[in-house]
Parts: sequence; C-alpha cells; structure tokens
Amino acid sequence: MSGRQGGKLKPLKKPKKVQGDEDEEDIAFKKKKMEEAKKLKEMQAKAAGKGPLLSGGIKKSGKK
Repeated sequence: MSGRQGGKLKPLKKPKKVQGDEDEEDIAFKKKKMEEAKKLKEMQAKAAGKGPLLSGGIKKSGKK
C-alpha cells in the first residue's frame, strides 16, 4: 500500500452493449414504448388547443 493512494476509487467501466444483441422481447418493448410516446404527443397537442379544464377555482361574489 502506497501512501499516495487515497480518496474514492474510480468505478470500473462496464463494457458497451452490442447494438445487435436484442431479442424479440426487447424489440416488442421498444415498439410499444414508441407507440405510447406517439399517443402521448398526440394527446398533448390536442389538449394544447383547448383552454383549462377547470374554470371554477375561487368564486368571486362581484361585490366590492
């Protein structure tokens, strides 16, 4: 043990995952996620055109 070694040790790097190492389940999962994200974007775009859903909030009596 040398006196200069101290502090936190650097973590070992994990080997990179090979791109073509996907099976049927991974492909189906990615496809499902893409479809869900597409639906979510469509819903957000549709909702953006409309006003707020709740226009109530605090009711004012109109008296001063």
